[in-house]
Amino acid sequence: MSCNWGTELWDQFDNLEKHTSWGIDFLERYSKFVRERADIELSYAKQIRSLSKKYHPKRSREDESRYTWCLAFSATLRQLNELATQREELAENLNTQIVCELTRYTQEVKADRKTHFQDGRRAQQHIESSWKQLESSKRRFERDCKEAERTQQVSDRIDLDNKTDGEKRCSLKARQAAEQKKQAAEESRKDYLTSLNQFNQDQNQHYHTLVPVIYQRIQDMEERRIERICDAMRSSAEAERKVLPVMSRCLDVMMDAAEGIQPRMDTQQVVEVYKSGFDPPGDVEFDDYSASMRRSISESSYLDNRMEGRRHSRKLWPFIRKNKLLTLLSSPRQPPPPPPTSPSPGGVANSPQSPPPASREPITQRLNDLMTSGSRTRKQCLRSLKRGLSLKLGSAPPDCSHLPPEQRRKKLQSRINNINQEMEKEREQRDALLKMREVYERNPQMGDVVSLEPRLEEVKETLQRLEEELRKNQTWLSETDTRSSDQSSRRQSGGCGLNSQVTTPGSSSLKQLDNQSPASRESPDGSYTEDHSAEHQFKSRGSEFGDDFEDEEPLPSIGTCKSLYPFLGQNEGTLSMVEGELLSVVEEDKGDGWTRVRRNLEEEGYVPTSYIKVFLDSSAKGFVQSSRLV
Repeated sequence: MSCNWGTELWDQFDNLEKHTSWGIDFLERYSKFVRERADIELSYAKQIRSLSKKYHPKRSREDESRYTWCLAFSATLRQLNELATQREELAENLNTQIVCELTRYTQEVKADRKTHFQDGRRAQQHIESSWKQLESSKRRFERDCKEAERTQQVSDRIDLDNKTDGEKRCSLKARQAAEQKKQAAEESRKDYLTSLNQFNQDQNQHYHTLVPVIYQRIQDMEERRIERICDAMRSSAEAERKVLPVMSRCLDVMMDAAEGIQPRMDTQQVVEVYKSGFDPPGDVEFDDYSASMRRSISESSYLDNRMEGRRHSRKLWPFIRKNKLLTLLSSPRQPPPPPPTSPSPGGVANSPQSPPPASREPITQRLNDLMTSGSRTRKQCLRSLKRGLSLKLGSAPPDCSHLPPEQRRKKLQSRINNINQEMEKEREQRDALLKMREVYERNPQMGDVVSLEPRLEEVKETLQRLEEELRKNQTWLSETDTRSSDQSSRRQSGGCGLNSQVTTPGSSSLKQLDNQSPASRESPDGSYTEDHSAEHQFKSRGSEFGDDFEDEEPLPSIGTCKSLYPFLGQNEGTLSMVEGELLSVVEEDKGDGWTRVRRNLEEEGYVPTSYIKVFLDSSAKGFVQSSRLV
């Protein structure tokens, strides 16, 4: 169906002007819509990317690369990031292919519309001017005709009344005037006919030539505008359809990642990660307390009766109760330093008579920290003990002996695999350098053979170092495997660790500990007790105290003392003090030169008796003397 605005809408110039103006407004509004949609896509992509970055791990953790559910979540985050990239691409296509083009085309449409309607207005003004001229000539012709008719009537009336000479002369003038008016009316008639013909020509040209051409141009402009809107909508859909396959693949990868989660494998992986390799503890033996034992007040008789009258405890560290007070059960193992000649701190610390500070084992050092620290620090010390820090604090042993057997084996095996990979790379590099040296020897112009020697020497040293590390780790791994096989054989034979050792009330606990294998001295978290005497101390004295350390009342004070000289307690179980400090006496000197004192009901330790002046209470003196007589 064909239609022509020039013929169908020849009299709707104003309505066409309004319609085309509304069409351009719609074009601008659609362009704004696409721009805002592109902004929304960009904002959405930015938020999605920020969300993916927020929940993506900052650094690659070994735990997250071990479990399938962590791997699935990481894959989902990566695909979500890819979806954000596709959204950004969609927004860029909308801006470049649609918004920019529509903005440029809108300016062109406005210019074309302005030109077309200016031509229409000029044609309209021309036909209106021709019509005005026709109306003017018509009114003049009508006026002249009426005047000519009136003068003719006057002239005829004078002729009828022609009787005298004067009247005859008036009749002649009247006829002359009538003739003049008649001629003027005839000229007006000709002008009117000329204007009428001109208007008809102009009108015919306006409505059959000018208006159809102008309106056809306006119609073509409107059709092009509508086609451009159609193209923009199609381009918008195509731009979104273009990214749909990639987005669909991202969703498929998300689905595959979710379906790849294997709960049974993850739970098995937990076993592989946290398995310690230790055997479960055996049955607890019966401790017979029915036999009466005479206990001496002195420390020596106390220790002898404890080792002779009580069965050796099967519990190993850190299950021994009350090991936090072991450092305060006895005085230091060495004689106290003599009083300094001058009461200066430097003289005491640097005195040649002062014994050198004993090297503390990590376990005993942590136990001493327990007694001289606050509650929060004590909790940290207990956590360190539980983790089995058998070496110096803050350092890990190269043989991974601080780890449980199973974890140690995995760590060493992983280290061996890494060393083998590095050695393989170094061998490949060495082979390449050797081939290059052969080529240089055959063709000296290609390079200098001497320039390769430093690199070959460096590769050789690296291989030697890696081989040495490989031998060390393989030795440690074989030791771990041997210890694990020994434990398995003991478990199969019905005994495990200390459970296979049968003790009697008259047996020596120290001898039993010395006869234990290295595996029996292991703590449940894989560390070893490094001091046999410390272990014996823990075994023989640890269970003497009650079941709860926090509920035990501190020893009563038997007097006070004043420090005469400053003393720097560098040995285990000693307490530092400054000159003139007042302390409470908890236990009097037993002849070994040390006195047990307390500070602020929290810190206790031994100080040299010659460094202090003791003031015992009257009631305490009698108690101490009676205790010595027993």
